[in-house]
Amino acid sequence: MRLQLRRAQAKAGDIVLLYADESEALTHPYLARVWAKRGADLRVPAPGQSKKVAIMGALDWLQRKLIVTTSRTKRSADFIAFLVTLDQLYGPKPGEATKPVVIVLDNGPIHISKATRAALATRAHWLAIEWLPKYAPELNDIEVVWHDLKAFNLAHKTFTHVDTLDAAIHRAVDDLNAERNRDLLGKLRISA
Repeated sequence: MRLQLRRAQAKAGDIVLLYADESEALTHPYLARVWAKRGADLRVPAPGQSKKVAIMGALDWLQRKLIVTTSRTKRSADFIAFLVTLDQLYGPKPGEATKPVVIVLDNGPIHISKATRAALATRAHWLAIEWLPKYAPELNDIEVVWHDLKAFNLAHKTFTHVDTLDAAIHRAVDDLNAERNRDLLGKLRISA
């Protein structure tokens, strides 16, 4: 499969491999699995109407780093704005050597729109696209990260305003990145 080849290229340092997709977070709480006494009625307050924040993200596969932007909508224009963020991080810079970047995308409407295809075409000299088959989210490694973000970092919390939720998303992404890149063997103590 081509993704295995791309992973091997990323491990060898030949390319940067990004898995990209979108998700959304709600001001009303996500209810994840929790422990409770049998028969206990668990309640999380959720006043008012639920509002959402769209999350555009890419997972740098080798570095295990999540790059995220947020917006109020989930449209092609929002994804194109996210591509500008990727330009700044991975795009060619005068006088600097850059690796080719491969971005793995699904066939979602915002990825295949005319505007997005035109934006991707302008980046073709440094950004290659690997298209996932339809209805195959299990092949997109970022899906696991979205699950972690929602189930562990945003679960059981009510946000009174979308700006509060937006800030919480960015804090959660920072926490996830710190956790994923922590050196577990860095502070070993020797016991006699």
